Amino acid sequence: MTTYCDYCNTHPDDIFNKPYHDHQYGFPLEDDNLLFERLVLEINQAGLSWLTILKKAANFSRAYAGFDIDTVAGYQESDRARLLADAGIIRNRLKVNAAIENARRIQMLRSQHGSFKGWLDDHHPLALEGWTKLFKKTFVFTGGEIVNEFLMSTGYLPGAHTPECPIFAHVVEQNPAWLAKKAL
Repeated sequence: MTTYCDYCNTHPDDIFNKPYHDHQYGFPLEDDNLLFERLVLEINQAGLSWLTILKKAANFSRAYAGFDIDTVAGYQESDRARLLADAGIIRNRLKVNAAIENARRIQMLRSQHGSFKGWLDDHHPLALEGWTKLFKKTFVFTGGEIVNEFLMSTGYLPGAHTPECPIFAHVVEQNPAWLAKKAL
């Protein structure tokens, strides 16, 4: 079985996957807007290839105001219509609605945990099953695969890189949550 690391490390000319693999995937994120971005991108990937999402990443950023949580949480019907008409992103009503609703839910989490990251940190460590239940209770359009990829890609669960991958050591240097506290 070829892993994501195997693919990226043997295809250095891949201008989408290789940079994501080497500089983003598995690295811990501190900023709530970056965490929100990753959640929105993972939700939009459902049923599609990650390459499709990477190719459209700049369009998503433009369409969702740089993933500013407060701006997206304030989106109204005209914004929803604009997003559904935007050929540069995934024009799926459920995914667009999830981005807006999840931004609103992150705003609520801030009042209880200080930030989206604070909410994640307050619940860490959990095993994937626990995380999935928590995400399904807290957010919309967050099934097991979306939750798993979101948490691996942001350093809350291990598995983004194989130990043999040259990037693994760089991720470990950043002290991701999965390394600091083993999931229960």
